[in-house]
Amino acid sequence: MRTVDAGRTYLSSTFFTAGDACLNHLLKPFLSTYNIPTSIPTISRSSRRLIIRDDKATASKYISDYIISRLKAFAPTPEKPFVLGLPTGSSPEGVYKNLVAAHKQGEISFRNVVTFNMDEYVGIPREHPESYHSFMYNHFFSHVDVDPANINILDGNAEDLEEECIAYEEKIKRAGGIELFLGGIGPDGHIAFNEPGSSLRSRTRVKTLAYETILANSRFFGNDLSKVPKMALTVGVQTVLDAREVVIIITGPHKALAVQKCLEGGVNHMWTLSALQLHPYALIVVDEDATLELQVKTVKYFKSIELVASSQGFGQGLESGEAVGKKRDSVLERLDSPSSPRKMGEGFLAAPGEGRPGVKRAVTPELVPDSMHERLPEDGVEEEKKVELGAM
Repeated sequence: MRTVDAGRTYLSSTFFTAGDACLNHLLKPFLSTYNIPTSIPTISRSSRRLIIRDDKATASKYISDYIISRLKAFAPTPEKPFVLGLPTGSSPEGVYKNLVAAHKQGEISFRNVVTFNMDEYVGIPREHPESYHSFMYNHFFSHVDVDPANINILDGNAEDLEEECIAYEEKIKRAGGIELFLGGIGPDGHIAFNEPGSSLRSRTRVKTLAYETILANSRFFGNDLSKVPKMALTVGVQTVLDAREVVIIITGPHKALAVQKCLEGGVNHMWTLSALQLHPYALIVVDEDATLELQVKTVKYFKSIELVASSQGFGQGLESGEAVGKKRDSVLERLDSPSSPRKMGEGFLAAPGEGRPGVKRAVTPELVPDSMHERLPEDGVEEEKKVELGAM
């Protein structure tokens, strides 16, 4: 339940259902009055968005459908693969399940996809059932047609861990950067293993795990804290921010406080997910339970945005960098064309009087800096003023 102003209390599901229906009802006359088309081409998303779904299953379905649509639109080839960042843990399990099902139904292929995982424990064998290598093969890689040569996971048993981290960053760079980074968060708002207090400019590195994270992960090790690895290799916050797009799934009431801090609070290294406020293409998908700490108006705001966008045919699609680059080149070509009224030095960018007959403006006098003591009267002048005042 949620409390709204004046002490009124509403059951959240009833309140939002009624609100959405009301907004939808209000939109119809608005659209018809101003002759706004109800179906227009999908446009690129250019801001942080929050998508709210009823439960974990529907949130997972939304993300898996989105990833499939992005892959199809990108049309990867061996020369131009789609570079996908991937997480582990319980949050993305439903997403992987849906992606595997779509592949088996022939809906999507991962043949030309290059993957980079977020993290891996230090010190446990790759074949250990709780290693992230095992997790990824059990839940995803073994069930799709991804080329094993295109799979990249940090090696927590490398002879030189720092060298392994440097090499990982270089591999990402040589792959052309990550097109879409999928992730989840911990109850304390950490993304990958970037625990509270991590630098928001951090890169792939060795990280000591917080007690809260060790405690949360103990469920995978028979609730025996002594068996849980205490260190891990992880991509940095800046590594994630460098991705062209970041998609985060957050579910459950135990992560509601983290959602509130990261969405309604400011950018804070104690809640590393909050760094996504600085990313131009961040998509956060949550279930209703994860919104329990948010203000009612925040939830209504994001739900209304999705409702209005849907009514206008706006999608969440993000055009490929190549397509955006072509548009930019086309715009620059038009602006630089001799016939363009907006060519540099002409039109709205011209200085007053340049290329504009009859437009003149007085020249601003040059500023001559002085010192404060130069503004004070000299002693002799001050004495003369005192004499004059005394004679009055």
